[in-house]
Parts: sequence; structure tokens; C-alpha cells
Amino acid sequence: MGLRSKLGLIFVLVSSLAILVLCVAVYTQAQSARLDRTRSFADERIQAAAESYDRSEVPVFGARLDDPDLPPPLRDAVMNGKRATFKTAAPNAKMWAAVGVKNGRILSIVQDYDVNDPSMNALRRALILGGIGTVALVALGSVIAAGSLSRRIVAVAGTARRIAAGDLDASAAGAAGKGKDEVQALATALDTMASSLRGQLEAERRFTADVAHDLRTPVTGLLTAAELLPPGRPSELVRDRAKVLRRLVEDLLEIARFDSGVEQADLEHVGLGAFVGSAVGRLRMQQSLAPDSVVVHRLGREETISTDSRRIERILANLIVNGLRHGRPPVEVTVQGRTIEVVDHGNGYPEELIAEGPRRFRSGVAERGVGHGLGLTIAAGHAKVLGAELTFGIAPGGGACARLVLPDSPETES
Repeated sequence: MGLRSKLGLIFVLVSSLAILVLCVAVYTQAQSARLDRTRSFADERIQAAAESYDRSEVPVFGARLDDPDLPPPLRDAVMNGKRATFKTAAPNAKMWAAVGVKNGRILSIVQDYDVNDPSMNALRRALILGGIGTVALVALGSVIAAGSLSRRIVAVAGTARRIAAGDLDASAAGAAGKGKDEVQALATALDTMASSLRGQLEAERRFTADVAHDLRTPVTGLLTAAELLPPGRPSELVRDRAKVLRRLVEDLLEIARFDSGVEQADLEHVGLGAFVGSAVGRLRMQQSLAPDSVVVHRLGREETISTDSRRIERILANLIVNGLRHGRPPVEVTVQGRTIEVVDHGNGYPEELIAEGPRRFRSGVAERGVGHGLGLTIAAGHAKVLGAELTFGIAPGGGACARLVLPDSPETES
């Protein structure tokens, strides 16, 4: 049940209870007033009858002396010297009035007390119809009011999702509309949080770009100097670490370009299945991989698409290298239509990565090995430039499964 339904139901229940209590109170008060009027009328009649009897000893108004049907509580009250009235219970309710007269006798009168009084029946019908109509109006008003509140909250929630997806310029206060209530306060707080987050991300992007640019020149010099070292195991270790450092700097620069939003796809028509086979072959040569370490499967007919082949090759290389480094061979690459799947036979991606996507400098759990966590981040960045969908999960037979779904027409970033 949504917020709109819950608020509407609460309003209707509260209003119905209030109207019910009010109707019962009005009806009870009307019954009490009717009973008081009947008592007063009976008391006036018995007074007049007693005065007439005292003068002429002739009962009037249908009064009777020492009526044997006189209710005992009323008889006791009169014996104590009181003038009293008494109403018997339904059915056949009656209103009695009695008073003591001369010679120790009791003069009494009795009249019917109709429970089904027409005026009370009319009042009861009016209260029921009025209550139902009021509840209906309250229900309509509550649905309208709750709908307005619900729409504003849904709009703020939609803006929050846009901010979570990376649109930090989205305004929750604008989505919430005008007002100075709690919803507007929530939207303002959300905008403040987004502004703070935007500032932090911009500072992080600048720091990453500055560090990468500042390290590029000394790392290049370090790599050049390492090549001049005499042959030997220590020299090989230095050259190897220098190359790793250079790759890290290049990865940081690539991520900085993604963060700046200047990357664009260079589109060309590509036969996807044939291209993936060629790209995997080039990767085997560059990485000196065994032929059976990476296996390509092509299912269905060949699909020719308009895309950026360089970025697809980069995505494939990062996914395959990640599978070989953190999983177990063979890494199976399956091409079907516009979809490319890369599956290894290791322990699979960690749940956090599957749920939230890759993050830089977070390589996952220990079973997936060590690393800077930049390979999958860069692959996701290239996929975003292509307008493709890159998801991570667990393969049906176990192991990590990365699925790249290319769009019909790439939505390139400007």
C-alpha cells in the first residue's frame, strides 16, 4: 500500500470515528432532552391533578388513586413524601408520575412513552445520511490532499534516484514545488547534500587528474632510466615495477577524462562477432597468452553495428585480463547479437561489486586477488560513453560473468 492510500485511509478512519462519536452524542442528547420534556409534562399534569383533587376530591387528566400497577420504586418515593416520576423499561415503556394527597392516598397518572418516536426516527436518519455524506466528502478531500503530498514525495524520490545515478545538477527543491513544509525541508536538505557531494567529487576528479599529470613526466623518466640499467634480476624488477607504475598513471589519466565528460565515441560499422575474435587474438599476442586460455563462442548470425571498436576492444581486454588475473582459465567470450559475455571459472565477483558496480581502488575480496580496481572502472566508463549496458553477476555454472549489451544507436557523451 502506497503513502497516498495509507494517508487517505488514516484520514477516512479518523474522520469516520469523529463523526460516529458526534452522531452518537447528538442522538443521545436528543433522547435525553425528549425524556426530560416527557418527565416535565407528566410532573405538571400530576401537580394540576393533585390541586384539583385537593379542592374537589375528583381526579382529572385520567389520574387514579392507589393504582395497583404503580411501580414499587415510585410508590416508595411517594411514601417518603416526594413527588416523583418514573419511566418503565421497553417494551411498552410508560412514563408514571405520582404524588401523595390527603387521607394518605397516592394519586398517579400514566402515559405511553413511544420509543419509536417519529421525530427521533427522522433525526436518526438525518444523522446517518449526514454522517455518510460527510465521510464521503472527507474521503474525497483526503485523497486529493494525500495525492498532492504523495506526488511531491514521489517527485523528490525521483530526483534522489537521478542524483544517485550521477545527475548531481538535479534539483529536489524544484521537484517538491512551493511550500514551507517537511517535504520542502527534505528536498532542500537533499539539494544541500547533492551540492556537497558535487563539490567533493569535483575535488576528487581534480586531484586524480593533477596527480596523474604530475606523475606522468617523472614516471616516463624513471622508465627510461630503468631501461639503461645493466642486465640482471634487480634491473628486471625495477623495469617491471616502473611499467606497472606507468600503467597506473595512464589508467588514472583515462579515468580523469571520463570524469571530465569530454570523451566521445568514434563510430564506425563493425561486424561484432568477427571483431571480437580479432580483438581476442591481438590480446593473446600482446599478453603472450596460451591459445586455450581465452575461448571465443559466436552464437547466431553476425550482427553489424555502429560503434567505437577501440572502446569495445578496451572493455574486452580489461574484462579478460581481470578474469585471468582473479579467476581461473579458460575465460569464455560469447558473442550473440549485440551482447558480449565474458565468463571466467573463478570464485565470481563479490556481492558488493554486483550490487553497486565497480569502484576505483577497490578490487573486491581476497579470493579475487589484488589490484587497484581500475580495470573494471575503466571498462564501465567506456561502456557509458558507448551508451551500452555493462553488468556484473555470477555465471550459471559458477564464476564471474560480465555482460555488455550494445545499443541499437549509441548515445555518445559530449
